[in-house]
Amino acid sequence: MCEDDHAGIGRRAVFVTGAAAALTLGTVSFASAAGGPGPRTRTVRGTLPPGSPDFVYVPVEVPPGVREIRVSYTYDRPAVPAGTPGNALDIGVFDERGTGLGGRGFRGWSGGARTEFFVRADDATPGYVPGPVRAGTWHIALGPYTVAPQGLSYELTITLTYGEPGEAARPVYPPSRARGRGRAWYRGDCHLHSVHSDGRRTPAEIAALARAAGLDFVNSSEHNTHSAHAHWADLAGDDLLIMLGEEVTTRNGHVVALGTDPGTFVDWRYRARDNRFGRFARQIRRAGGLVVPAHPHATCIGCNWKFGFGEADAVEVWNGPWTPDDEVALADWDGMLVASVRDGRDWIPAMGSSDSHRDPDVVGHPQTVVLADDLTREAVQEGIRAGRSYVAESSRLSLALTASGGRGEHAGIGERLPVDPDTPVTVRLEVTGAPRCTVRFVTDQGVLFTGAPLPVSGSGTVEWRTTASYAAYVRAELRHEAAAGPLPGALAAFTNPVFLGRR
Repeated sequence: MCEDDHAGIGRRAVFVTGAAAALTLGTVSFASAAGGPGPRTRTVRGTLPPGSPDFVYVPVEVPPGVREIRVSYTYDRPAVPAGTPGNALDIGVFDERGTGLGGRGFRGWSGGARTEFFVRADDATPGYVPGPVRAGTWHIALGPYTVAPQGLSYELTITLTYGEPGEAARPVYPPSRARGRGRAWYRGDCHLHSVHSDGRRTPAEIAALARAAGLDFVNSSEHNTHSAHAHWADLAGDDLLIMLGEEVTTRNGHVVALGTDPGTFVDWRYRARDNRFGRFARQIRRAGGLVVPAHPHATCIGCNWKFGFGEADAVEVWNGPWTPDDEVALADWDGMLVASVRDGRDWIPAMGSSDSHRDPDVVGHPQTVVLADDLTREAVQEGIRAGRSYVAESSRLSLALTASGGRGEHAGIGERLPVDPDTPVTVRLEVTGAPRCTVRFVTDQGVLFTGAPLPVSGSGTVEWRTTASYAAYVRAELRHEAAAGPLPGALAAFTNPVFLGRR
C-alpha cells in the first residue's frame, strides 16, 4: 500500500467553476498494468477547514488495463458544542470525461449513505453507474456538507484492479405506459428513495409497497443520481406505471425532476447565488420531466428552497407525515395562489409525496391523485401540470370538488368556472374515507367555511354558496380533529383550487 498526504489548505488549488467554488487536490497516480495483475492501492489523507468549498476533487490517474475502481473513506466526528453542526462528508466519482458542470463525466454519488463504492463495466454499487473504467484522470468528489470547528480530517483508500473488463449490459427501462382505465383518477407517489441513494429499501420492495398502498404510479427520485433507472424495468406492470427522475439535492434546496427520459442525469453542484438553476430546469423539461421543488420549508441544512418558483411546474406542499413545515408550505402556496389571481398570471399546482426512505416510512402517505386521460407518463404529467389533482393521506380517502353556476356551468379541480362576478355559485365536496374529519373551504380571503365533523363512516357531502366577487378561487381541506385548542388538526387531504369568474 502506498500513502499520500494532502496536509495544508495552502498547497491546494481553488477553482471557481461558474457554480459553487471547488477545490482540487494533488493528483494520485498508479503504476501501469505492466507491473503485474494484482490490485494496487493508494491512501490519501487530509483535513478540510471550516468554510471549505462545497466540493473537493481528488484527481486519480487511471492507467490503461484497469477493470475496477474501488473507493472507501472515513472521516472524524469530533464532539461539537450544542447547536453547532458536526462533520458530514459526502462522496461520489467522475470519470475521465471530467467534472464540468452538467455532469458529462458523472459516474455516481452516494452522499453520506455509504463508506465505500466500486465501479466496473458490468456492475457498480447502488448509486453508481456501471461502465468501462477507461484510462485518464478520474476525480473522487468529496462534499463537505458540514464541517466542525475543529476541521474535518478524512482518509481515502483507492484501489484499482487490473484485468479484462466484464461485459457491459445494455440498460433496460420500464415502459412509459400501463394499462390504465382511460380518463380516470390515478394515485401516485412521486418522491421515494431506495438503496440507490440514502434509502434502505430495494426498488422491488418499494414497488410491492406501492401496490399494497393502492397506487397506480410512482416516480424514482434518488438524490443526485440516475443509477436506479435501469433497476425498475422488471417491476412495472399493467397495474403500476413507473416514472423515472431524480431528487436534485443542492445546498439551497431540493427539486424533484419528475418523469424524465430514462438515463437522464441532472447536476446539483450550484447554489441560488450562482444563477444556474434555470439552465437545469430547462434540461429537466427538455428531457420530458416536470420541475417540482420539494419540501420547500423543511428545516434540515440545505433543504429550504431558495431558488424561487419561477421555473416550477408544481410544488411539493405536503412531504411525509404532516408537520409544522408542511403547514408553512401550505400557507406559502396559498399566498402564491392569491398573487396569481392579483397579477392575472399562471398559478402553480400543489402536490404531496411520502419521501419515504425506510421503515416505518409509509409509501403513499401522502399521495397525489391525478385526473389523467390514461395511465401514461405524459398523461399523468399533464394532469399534474394542469392542477387536476388533490393530495390524500391514503388510498382510503377519495373526494370530488366541483363548482356550478346557475345556467349549468360546471368546473372541477384545477379548472375555471366562467361566471359573472355576482352569479351565485354552488361549491360541492363529496368525501369518502375521512371519519371525523372537518371540511374547510379556503379562498383568497382565507377560510370562509368550516363544516361539522364528518360521521364515523367517513362519508359525506358538503355544499357552500358564494360568488366570484366574494371568492376568486375555492379549495378544500380535510383536517383531523385538533388535539386541543383552536389550531387546525393534521391534514387528511387537500385539493388544488377551482377558480371562479372570467379572466
